[in-house]
Amino acid sequence: MLKIAVVDGQGGGIGTLIVKRLKEEFRDGIEIIALGTNAAATTSMMKSRANKGATGENAIIWNASRVDIIVGPLSIMLPDAMLGEVTARMASALVSSTALKILLPLNQEGVEMIGISREPLPHLIEHMLTRIKESGNV
Repeated sequence: MLKIAVVDGQGGGIGTLIVKRLKEEFRDGIEIIALGTNAAATTSMMKSRANKGATGENAIIWNASRVDIIVGPLSIMLPDAMLGEVTARMASALVSSTALKILLPLNQEGVEMIGISREPLPHLIEHMLTRIKESGNV
């Protein structure tokens, strides 16, 4: 079964929307692991029906190499992002993972991706779902 890690921090709002759409689209055909940089983010994603959840630096580091796909906002790859919630060790583990990474290019950390059009979050999540389908694992 395809394992997808949804990584988010702060209030977990982005991760919650991602988990909801993944569940609507793939139902029980995938396993969703909610990885929060804090308990509030993990709790929010779990309420959206993630299969499992874990919180904090060690949980993110440990799970990064045990999933097939990592999804979340681009900021999960940036040390000190999300008001300092993303540690350098978290970012390093996520970047170094052999999992496919599907990141939403949200401009929350003062990082702009040139050549990427600005789209609303729901549209980005739909693009993410399309890419997961294209991966051939579902």
